[in-house]
Amino acid sequence: MKYTLVISFLLWLLALPTGAQKLVVQKPTVNVGLTGYQQPITATFELQNKSRHKLRIEAVKPDCHCTTVEYPKQEISADEKFQIRMTYDARQLGHFDKQAAVISNGSSKPVYLCMRGVVLTEVQDFSKTYPIDMGDLLLDKNELEFDDINKGDIQVQEIHLYNNGTQAYYPNLMHLPSYLTATMTPKRLSPRQAGTMKVMLNSAQLHSYGLTQSSIYLAGNPGDKVSPENEINISAILLPSFTGITEAQKQYAPKIRLSKEQVDIVFGNKKKKSDVIEISNVGHTDLNISSLQLFTAGLKISLSKSKLRPQEKTKLKITAIKEDLEKVRTRPRVLMITNDPSRPKVTITINAK
Repeated sequence: MKYTLVISFLLWLLALPTGAQKLVVQKPTVNVGLTGYQQPITATFELQNKSRHKLRIEAVKPDCHCTTVEYPKQEISADEKFQIRMTYDARQLGHFDKQAAVISNGSSKPVYLCMRGVVLTEVQDFSKTYPIDMGDLLLDKNELEFDDINKGDIQVQEIHLYNNGTQAYYPNLMHLPSYLTATMTPKRLSPRQAGTMKVMLNSAQLHSYGLTQSSIYLAGNPGDKVSPENEINISAILLPSFTGITEAQKQYAPKIRLSKEQVDIVFGNKKKKSDVIEISNVGHTDLNISSLQLFTAGLKISLSKSKLRPQEKTKLKITAIKEDLEKVRTRPRVLMITNDPSRPKVTITINAK
């Protein structure tokens, strides 16, 4: 009798529906903004299998023949992320609201996706002017580099935005570090309106020579959430000042020389590759390399010596890691800060294929 009860309990567990599996949609409704008549437009939905079991999408059924869908046909592993794409043919003018039902073995009920937007008689192509897509807001850049800053400098850079959506936004920047401030003009960005975000750097708030990096985030409205999709990378390079140095002093100053300032790496079948740069002090006093930094992940560096007497040499080894470099958005570079008044900043560019 005891064994019969155990077997019955196990059979009952096996018979339970797979409701423990969860199909999670990051953003069930995507506003794709404006498109032109008969110019198909696509919404991309980010999903994830949040269960501990494999999941299969059995079908994705749009609500009309004007919409096509693309979805993974293979099994989706536990915790795996994937995408579903909906494309509307844009053959009717005006606002549209298209839905699709996602049927899977991870839920007893369909999961619904919705794409919204507006079809106009004609719409301007902003892909070159505003190549960065952050939802309804299009940007001309998502990286700001403040180069060659000295203490006391104030630098301003601009990000140009365009509202490609159907509602007004109040763009602002979140998680600004103490050395940055930002202003938006105009504050309210209506549909099909452009604006400018001015970002000002106050060098007095930078405390270390060399490279300072941070991430800020664009919000369409106050209170929006931070995510990698709306990230803007910031880099600032603070240089030591040689104001007041005389020509005579320059003649007896240290002087850096590199065997090359660009490293070309072809991985081929290798996961990592290294190259070596020879660094020389061809000046008359000691050369100090006070800072050695990387702009991105995917690189490893080692310097034999950071202080060189006149006519002394050292070697800088740079190792590039293929898998990590494939994930970076900015150009891989190495930065050196020196006491050479003619070259306080030396940048080495890495070209990896």
